[in-house]
Amino acid sequence: MMKKLLFLALFGALLSSCGNYDTTAQGISSGELKIGVDESYSLMMQSEIPVYQQIYDKAKIKPTYSTEEEIIRLLLADSIQAAVINRPLNQAELDFFASKQRLPESVKIATDAIALIVHQENQDSVLTLDQAKQVLAGQITNWNQINPSNKNGDIRIIFDHNGSCNARYVQENFLNGGAMPSNFFALDSTAAVINYVHDNPGAIGIISVSWITDPEDKVTKAFRDKIDVVGILNNTLTDHPERVRYPFQAYVFDKSYPFTRDVYAIRTGLKGTVGTGFISFLNGEKGQLIIHKMGMVAATSPTRVIRIKD
Repeated sequence: MMKKLLFLALFGALLSSCGNYDTTAQGISSGELKIGVDESYSLMMQSEIPVYQQIYDKAKIKPTYSTEEEIIRLLLADSIQAAVINRPLNQAELDFFASKQRLPESVKIATDAIALIVHQENQDSVLTLDQAKQVLAGQITNWNQINPSNKNGDIRIIFDHNGSCNARYVQENFLNGGAMPSNFFALDSTAAVINYVHDNPGAIGIISVSWITDPEDKVTKAFRDKIDVVGILNNTLTDHPERVRYPFQAYVFDKSYPFTRDVYAIRTGLKGTVGTGFISFLNGEKGQLIIHKMGMVAATSPTRVIRIKD
């Protein structure tokens, strides 16, 4: 009997020492996780974190809301152990963690879209896809180039931060990685972008659609009431090209709204800790339902089971 107990103790110790598992008291539902979140997804995480902590009351999630660029810097410095940003880790970043004998994990949790927003009195709240691309490339810089009767003057493109996912999206997709044109301006938050557009008829703001699509959230409703969302006429589509596409879930899901991007949850800490548990929650039923409610497309479509009586 003593030999059997000794064997089991040694076997348990061997298991705990193998693999990328934490050997402290922390587990997937207890302990602390420091996570960086691109400010575009701060409203989403302010809904996700309280629900997770209510379910797992021994877990503590400590978010830092900043730019994508700063969050990556914090990850590499090990100041945070997880992130919610607009891209997975690139090869150089993966190689860095491999050199530290770390095995990070990137999980797609949603598909988002950038929404272009304009002043409520702007008569041109629908653009063709070509017009929108030229505006975002800095080639169309005055409203009269879109509509000669539009007297709003110079177009000012407003986004949240230098180094944000929105800034990178524009640079990669419309500027060939180059510098922002002279009519592009960074503020310090999504809320500041919405307020600026509300006060300036010539402006176009670039934000995540999650800031304006939750009909039950008082914050998003207040912001939505301040601006109009630009619709896109995409003549490259074979299915109803005459239909205006807005960054609604259905059009983001089928990609007929053209400006979409994926959202990733990244864990760089050890398996078996809160980072693993929280990412599993984000990609699970409850986390995905919150994402769906925020107006983005959940990576795992929420489902309902309906009993049909004979």
